[in-house]
Amino acid sequence: MILPMKKVSILVLDSEREEAMRKIRKLGLVHIDAQSFTGEKMTRLKDETAALEQAMQAISDVADKKALKKLEKSEADERETLSVARKVVALNAEKKDCQSACISARAELEQYEGWGDVTPADFEYLAQKGIVLSMYEIASADYASIDAEIKTLSVSHDKKKTYMLVVEEESAEEKPALPESARRIQLPSASTQELKQRIEEGQKRMAELDDEMRGYMNYIPMMKEALAAGNKEIEFDAYLHGMEEAELSDASGNTPAVAILSSYVPEEDMDQLKAAAKENAWGIVSDDPTMEDNVPTKLHNNKFVSLIYPLTDFLGTVPGYFEQDISGYFLVFMLIFFGIIFGDGGYGLLITIVGILMLVKTREPGKSPSSMSLLIILFGVATLIWGTLTCTWFGMGVEQIPQWLQNLSLPMISNVYEENTWYPFWTNGEVGLTTAQNLQIFCFLLALIQLSIAHILGIIRNRRSLLVLSDIGSLMQLWGMFYVVLTLVVNGEVFGLGRVINGIPVGTISVVLVAVGFVIYFIFANYDGSIGASVLESVKNIISMLLGVVNVFSDIVSYIRLWAVGLAGAAIAETFNQMAGGFLGNLVFIVFAIFILVFGHGLNMILNVLSVIVHGVRLNTLEFSSHVGINWSGHKYEPFKE
Repeated sequence: MILPMKKVSILVLDSEREEAMRKIRKLGLVHIDAQSFTGEKMTRLKDETAALEQAMQAISDVADKKALKKLEKSEADERETLSVARKVVALNAEKKDCQSACISARAELEQYEGWGDVTPADFEYLAQKGIVLSMYEIASADYASIDAEIKTLSVSHDKKKTYMLVVEEESAEEKPALPESARRIQLPSASTQELKQRIEEGQKRMAELDDEMRGYMNYIPMMKEALAAGNKEIEFDAYLHGMEEAELSDASGNTPAVAILSSYVPEEDMDQLKAAAKENAWGIVSDDPTMEDNVPTKLHNNKFVSLIYPLTDFLGTVPGYFEQDISGYFLVFMLIFFGIIFGDGGYGLLITIVGILMLVKTREPGKSPSSMSLLIILFGVATLIWGTLTCTWFGMGVEQIPQWLQNLSLPMISNVYEENTWYPFWTNGEVGLTTAQNLQIFCFLLALIQLSIAHILGIIRNRRSLLVLSDIGSLMQLWGMFYVVLTLVVNGEVFGLGRVINGIPVGTISVVLVAVGFVIYFIFANYDGSIGASVLESVKNIISMLLGVVNVFSDIVSYIRLWAVGLAGAAIAETFNQMAGGFLGNLVFIVFAIFILVFGHGLNMILNVLSVIVHGVRLNTLEFSSHVGINWSGHKYEPFKE
């Protein structure tokens, strides 16, 4: 759930502003919107933190990774640490200059690769003696066609190019031209030997700079502490100077200068803030936030639902303060989507083992287990369950899977019964459904359940307003369109629009639900106290209203991506199994077969992770969220604290 917040203004004497801010920070309850402030102190602090960040990065780039994990903390104070950071930044800047010079010299040297040693001074000397030479490249096939009047000297050649010197002579007569493939080459900025020497000296100097920067490795812990302190000071200074100033008259007629801090505080913490205000003689004005306020969102859920936070933090998805918290639904359906997309019990077993190992490795005495580890275990278990139900294990054929695992599968969606056709009772055994069609129906059922939950939440939210009828209309469209999807996508004979089951014309009812639901939604979708105004607004947006019916259809069909992606993953796993199978009969190639299996299934799991992010997350953050009415426009509650 989203905890209620209060919009709070804290009033302090301007002369006590800095002391009050330090006490507010120590309290750790107040969320302050980011402030933009520039000043001499702020500029200095940002310069120092930038130097610390750059220094740590420069040292980390050249240091041994294992050594970085075993650093001993230096005894240096803050001033010495900052001095070292600036020195490292200067060394790194010199290194970049050396790199740039080497790259430039190497690029220039490559242009003269076919010329051997080239010295501009030699050309200048010859020019002073009256012999002016120019460097040319020409296609080897055209070299023999050069006019005899042009004096040339071939320096070297290969199949494609000939490198030659041309004697430039001054003459009143017009000279014949060189072939079109001839290209004049400019002299290098220095001799090729000097360019090579520059590269060699640059590489030597860079190695010396790397060694010198590595020597400051033990300063990294102190740099991290100094950086954290600097960032805190930047935050403090920005908030301090971001306070509004005012003058208030007291009972005696005095008008002391007052500083006002605008902030947000969780309603449950207001008593603690009031107690601190009374103790420090601060003034407090609080009110409920409005839709125009940039209110932070503070989520509070039970331990199980909170397991989804590592994923939502990674995605950066935060519901707005006035939106709904769907964390619980997000977690449950994300587990289902993950299981279907990975779709393999063997993969699920591996993921579960990895999660357990992470849990054991990261568990600290007296602390709660890592949410990330528990979430990975849940993802693994979900995949294991789905793989068991469908009898999918490392992409193996059914004949290779033990019988007891086959018996655990669910017949309607199991690979064991892939060749069988299932006959619903209303078809009298005439028309049936394949295993693939049953899986499609399951995906559409997930869509129906999840999107129905979205509109039920809307009904609960708008239960005191006629706007609730728009959610009821949307729900009717959803249920009617579900059967239309089964008709058009799964099997038109089993789920025909003319189908009558036990005397109930389900096809006709589905069409009526869509039509009536659309009319109700059309009337009340924009309701804000006046039905007439709501209808008029819908008429203005008639095109988007009509497209809304199509969107319901497409949103349901969108869930078939779960089956399609899972099917693709199974095909990839099976393909790599077949590739490796050809080598398993020969002892010499067993290692190669194992490599194919490890590489193939590893690649498949990576692709599945990407598919979960692209498809599984999308169904929660787009299809489901759009039906709930969530735009993920919020930002997290982050209190100002030490």
